[in-house]
Order: sequence, then C-alpha cells, then structure tokens
Amino acid sequence: MNKPLPVWRRSGIDLRLLLMSMLLIAMGVVFNVLSGGVFLSPENLYNIAQQTAVVGIVSTVMVLVIVARHIDLSVGSVMGFVGVLIAYLQYTSGWSWPTACLAGLAVALLVSIYQGWLTAVLGVPSFVVTLGGLMSFRGAAFLVADGKTQPVTDEFFQTLGGGYDGGIGVTATWVVTGIVAVALLFRMFQKRKALRHYEMPTEPIAIDLMFTAVPIAVLAVFAWSMNHYQISSKTEAQGIPIPVLIWAVVAIVLSFLVHRTRFGRYVFAMGGNPDAAELVGIPVKRVTLMLFALLAVLVTIAAIVSIARLNAGTNSLGTGMELYVIAAAVIGGTALAGGSGTIFGSVLGALIMQSLDSGMLLLDVAIGKRMVIVGQVLIVAVVFDVLYRKKFGDR
Repeated sequence: MNKPLPVWRRSGIDLRLLLMSMLLIAMGVVFNVLSGGVFLSPENLYNIAQQTAVVGIVSTVMVLVIVARHIDLSVGSVMGFVGVLIAYLQYTSGWSWPTACLAGLAVALLVSIYQGWLTAVLGVPSFVVTLGGLMSFRGAAFLVADGKTQPVTDEFFQTLGGGYDGGIGVTATWVVTGIVAVALLFRMFQKRKALRHYEMPTEPIAIDLMFTAVPIAVLAVFAWSMNHYQISSKTEAQGIPIPVLIWAVVAIVLSFLVHRTRFGRYVFAMGGNPDAAELVGIPVKRVTLMLFALLAVLVTIAAIVSIARLNAGTNSLGTGMELYVIAAAVIGGTALAGGSGTIFGSVLGALIMQSLDSGMLLLDVAIGKRMVIVGQVLIVAVVFDVLYRKKFGDR
C-alpha cells in the first residue's frame, strides 16, 4: 500500500526552496544577534535589497542558461563593457540616456549573438567561448573610455539605481504590496478551480490559505521595513528601492516565459536531453541563440541599474560578478548538469549570497576569510544538491 504524500509534496512545495528559505531566515537571525540588531535594521535591509538586485537580475536568466546545459562566464565583463559604453555616450558624447541605453543594448546583443553562434552553430563549448569573452570584454571595457571613469548626471537615470531618494515611497509600496497579495490569492483560487475542473483532489482551503499567507506576510514585513528607512530626518521614508522593483518585474517575466511559453518548455527539454530534443523537432540552435539574446537584454538592464547606482561607469564594473551570479543559481537549486532549476530559486540564492557577504562585513570579517567562506558555501550547496537528487530525484 502506497504511503500518502506529505502535505508539502501535494501542495507543490519544493523542499529545496523551503530549506533555502529556512536557511535565509536562520542567517538573518544569527547575524542580527551577532551584530547587535544592526543586520535586520531597515537601513541594512534596504542596502542588501539594492545590492542584491544587480546579481539577482542576471541570475534569473543564468538559471535558464545552465538549465540548457550551457554557462556564461563573461556576464560580468560584458556588463562592465556595456555599462562603461552607456556612461561614455552620456557623459563624453552628450547622448540622452534612453538613446545611450539602446546603443548599449544593441552592443550587448551583438556580443551575445556572437558567443551564442559559436556555441549553437559551430558547437564550441560555451565554457570556452565565454571564458575568452571574460578576458576580451574586460579589455573592451577599458578601451571604451581609455580606463577613465565616466560620470552620469541625469537625475531620472540616477533614480533607476535606487541611490539617494531612489525608492518608490510609502504609499506606492503599500499599493504594490496589496496588488501582489491579491494576485497571489487569485492564483490560489484559480489553481483550486482548475484542479476541481479536472476532477483532481484539492487540499483543504485552510492549508492553501496558509501556504499563500506566508509569502504575503514576508512581503508585508519587507514593505514595512522599507517604509521605515529614511536617509535623514529631513527626508521621507524611501519605500521599496526601484532596483528591487525592476528585479521583481524581471523575475515575474522570466517565470512567465518558463511556465507559459513554448520557449521555456524548449529550454528545459534541451537541458533534459539535447539529442532527444532535436530529434522531436525542437529548434535547438535557434532556441540557444534566443537564450543568449535574452541574456544580453538582462545584462544591459543590470548594467543600467549598476551605473545608475554608482553614478558612474568604470572599467572595473562587474568584476567577479559572474561567480556570484552562477553561485546564486546553484545555491537556488539549479543543477549544473542541466535540466532543472527555478527562477524563485535564483532569487533565494542571490539573497543568501548577499546576506552572507553583508553579515560578514558587519562583523568585520577580513576580505580573505570572506572569500574563503563564500567559496566553501558554494561547494556545500553543490554537495547538498547532489545528495538531494540521489535521495529524492528532481522532486
């Protein structure tokens, strides 16, 4: 006689993501105690949210790249190259920021399609192609402005980075929170309606409400915290930072692509078995090129947010970011062997990475020790993923 499935399985909860969420909460509590209450203060949470946004934006699409059995080691260098170019066109050439951003996007698309073509059409491993890109485009970032810092001064553009007065405000924050809460409840009732339509069993409504109430409560606490952060006593509360809002929109769009479009199904099919995917008629080469083009779009968005936050483009922009992006995807449960991963997992992974780094910084841990710890955390995450899949498979 088969044992009944546990509630978390019947409700579609990913155990790995649940464990990662618990780890993030535990890290917050521990760092808050050790830092004397500073870690969970509105100011620090605001900074963590802003700092995580750039890595989070790129890690959402890196999940799909890894799922399709590819890798991109050049995202940090390409972001630096595109960021410096956008800043250079604004500061030195006098272009408007929208025109400069479109030019940066065009260059990013050329770079990604070039690397994607080498990978998809010629069959060169993406690891090798993007490893070369890591060095080449870091040099290109230096050549754009001869290594000189390029300031950006447009006030609206600067708000995209969430710097001084870069939040959406108290009222807008609560409006956004309310809209998301209603959307989550609507999604829950739609799911129950669909299950009943196909005569499938449903959980008691109390259980579904509980699982829906948890993310709503987390979002409400986050909104409350952001609404209690003020840069100074003379300024209004900031609310949700604009980079976080951009990150959220990116994550929602990518989730839609994954779950509701043919492109998303093709990516996961390619990751599960590339040869079989090609045999059943999936245009593997075209989908790979589209995937690299999507990566270019999000790298450009990340570059815009980054230079807007720093108020300048520098040739060192994005240095080492590729490691944090890949780590965020892996810690969030993306299998390096391909075929498995979630957008929400990348969000959790990015938050864990940035919270760990921020917590150690508050505790004045030396940079060498921080690098060692971050590297070992990545190894532990991969080991956990391997052991989990041996025991539970991809469930």
